[in-house]
Amino acid sequence: MTEPPERPDRGPQAPGQVEIQQKLAAALAGLVPDDPSIPPHPYLRRHLAQHAAQGHVLDDTHVPPALLPWETSAAVRRLLAAGESSPLRQQWLQAWAKLEPFTRNLTPLSRLASLQLAHHAATARHLPPEQRGTPPEPFAGSPVTPLWSDCASAENLWALTDPAVTSLTSLTPRGPRRTLVVAGDDHGAVRLLRPDGTAAAAPLPLHQGAVTQLLPLADGLVVTAGTDGRVTVLDAHRARPIRQIHHRERAWVSSLIRHEQSAYASTLLAAYDDGHIAAFDAATFQPVDIPLPVLESAPVLLQSTRLPGRADPPPPGGGAPAQDGAAEPGPPPPGTPVLLFAQHDTVGCFDGRTTTRCSRHPAAVRALLALPDGSGRYVVALEDGSLALHDAAAPHPRIAPPTGTGPGTTQATALRVVEVENRQTLASASADGTVRLWELPALRPLHQALPGHSAPATALTSVTRDGHTRLYSAGLDCTIRAWPLSAAALHDPPPVWTPITASALSPPPMRLLATAEETRTKVWNIETGAERLVHEGDSPTALAWVPLGTRLLLAAGMSDSSVALWDLTERGPVSTVRELTGHYSPALCLVPMVDDSTALLAGGGADGRVLVWDLSTGQTVHSFSQHVLSVRCLASVHSRYGFLLASGGSDGNVRIWDLRRHSRAADDGHHPDPITIRCEQHAVNDVAFFPLDNGGLRLATAGQDGSLKVWSVREEEQDGEEREQDPERLRDRSYDGADLVREFNPGDGELTAVTRFTAGRGRTLFAVAGRTGIHLWDATVDRPLLQAVTGYPVNTLKMAPQRASESAAPVLLATGEAGTMILRLDDKRL
Repeated sequence: MTEPPERPDRGPQAPGQVEIQQKLAAALAGLVPDDPSIPPHPYLRRHLAQHAAQGHVLDDTHVPPALLPWETSAAVRRLLAAGESSPLRQQWLQAWAKLEPFTRNLTPLSRLASLQLAHHAATARHLPPEQRGTPPEPFAGSPVTPLWSDCASAENLWALTDPAVTSLTSLTPRGPRRTLVVAGDDHGAVRLLRPDGTAAAAPLPLHQGAVTQLLPLADGLVVTAGTDGRVTVLDAHRARPIRQIHHRERAWVSSLIRHEQSAYASTLLAAYDDGHIAAFDAATFQPVDIPLPVLESAPVLLQSTRLPGRADPPPPGGGAPAQDGAAEPGPPPPGTPVLLFAQHDTVGCFDGRTTTRCSRHPAAVRALLALPDGSGRYVVALEDGSLALHDAAAPHPRIAPPTGTGPGTTQATALRVVEVENRQTLASASADGTVRLWELPALRPLHQALPGHSAPATALTSVTRDGHTRLYSAGLDCTIRAWPLSAAALHDPPPVWTPITASALSPPPMRLLATAEETRTKVWNIETGAERLVHEGDSPTALAWVPLGTRLLLAAGMSDSSVALWDLTERGPVSTVRELTGHYSPALCLVPMVDDSTALLAGGGADGRVLVWDLSTGQTVHSFSQHVLSVRCLASVHSRYGFLLASGGSDGNVRIWDLRRHSRAADDGHHPDPITIRCEQHAVNDVAFFPLDNGGLRLATAGQDGSLKVWSVREEEQDGEEREQDPERLRDRSYDGADLVREFNPGDGELTAVTRFTAGRGRTLFAVAGRTGIHLWDATVDRPLLQAVTGYPVNTLKMAPQRASESAAPVLLATGEAGTMILRLDDKRL
């Protein structure tokens, strides 16, 4: 989808001026060096794309791919924005436009690698090598070469934020003042953003908790409220707070609206999670004493509406009370200003004197929105994922059924009414990260779901400028997306991608990629592009290839807490070798340990246990339960003393298990304690072993706090007498601790995965996954080398296994919520 046009020029141009701009763009394009490692002239970096846009030749020929890693003009994504599709060839430009917001602080080498990955994901999905063609000459020197991709692009990215955005609103003032989008984040700051997504001012720290509510008023004023119980007023155009108007301790603001009641001036109402409602004059911000409903001690959602028709005074007493305290007979008279409030599964009305129940629902109400047409209708989003449209004056609702596969999977988190082709349309942001549009009043879905975010969407707002309307959505993936609302733009939205829950790349000589998504487990042959359905009906939580003699098995952690072993050696039907049991909850990670005399599989689960099975018998040979919370990751290494197994978990600890010692100790009933490393990284998301040439052993941990730590695993001390003993007796020696030796903080949010490989001259390089991409780090000299931007979080990083005799460049498997990519790394070019 493309955005409405952001004018790259200052006004209409005569035909002769357009031709001049075209000639300028063609001449300047010829000056761009073919080698992207050579910086182009600053004029080319700043103005070539703008000349091409003004000459209506903004394409890959006039803006060569070699220029893009250096391009510093106005954002390419804005220059590309157009209300209709362009006949120009713009594959590289469009790939760069989707990636550009993530790359502003990167080196040209990182930009070059990121651009190549984005282009490959957009143009070569599932294609085998012989069908992909050769990359343009400038990318022959890239240190990262994509081999396979099945990824979503970073669609319609408008702004990137560091904390997650929890609330949105917009200001479209009259006169010379500019349109602003206002975003509140979960760190208590309010951000002011221009129409192009850039910051209009530094973030304003107004709250000591998440900013949950933003309410625009006249003259650029915005009322903010948050989980700290404070309500403040902000002058957005001057980027300065005015005053705090209320603070309720030990409570958070669940709703903030503007409401008008008969005989009262316009008021601001702030509702809290304990059922309290505070009222303020909308002009002076002074507290006012007005009639308000008495509610339960529970979070309140508020909306203001007015019933259609002529206002008549309510009858004295307002009707007989219901059993729960609310007046049961009919709704308020037509024309009455009504305050709608939702608690638990019930929506009620308050007309200033009488409380009436309007609707009751089969699930809790998570969002409430009164339609702005003065019809008295309102929409509720329920916890089960359904939407319902009610009329406060009619008893029968219109209901849209749940759009997901289970309760809460796609429940709406925010609602907004927008204009689409001059029709009022309901927009909903969902817990699955998508944005949906619904026809009103029928509540029929319009078009396809918009695949906005890789995490739950949290807020919506809209802006109409020059006749074009954009819908903005914010999510917990720390992005804000902009959706053009026009029939042409919505006719063919990007596909909704199914999150990948697990993946694994087979050992040599086969190049098989196993992936799990929703209820399907597939195996791809990345050399031929052939696809094979392995299992349907359940989505594995973990996958691992197990070479067992002449057979190749695929281990899969299933939702029933078992681990299935499938034989994929032959091309025929997939057979289940056996099922491994023992976990109380699904396995989150699997790692095989196979050599000439050992065939083991280890699994770590959300039950906090690590189990090790003997694959020849299917029996559990080890069960470790020292982790307090779930086990998130496993890694193994064959050291000089046998197999070591490391487990990291949500308790922030890593434990190293010497399986040889545990096997021997089991014979006499003694169970040695593991080595415990208190990593102080919050949760440990991934671990990776790597042996040193001198016989030493290191361990890397990727933490929730955004750090990568490298630990030296200590061997047990050996005295002089022991050195003279028979070497057979030294088999009982092992490791007894670990020391921190290196730490890397890429500044890319939570680190979710880590793997390592050895480069030339004995360098140890790490690949670590952050919020927006993959970072390569040289641990030998403590130096960042490269950042390959993906635009979405990566959950799994694994180096493809290689034979000891192989000297080819290492191959990396990267899997995230938006897909899978296989990359070849050339360490000589880093």
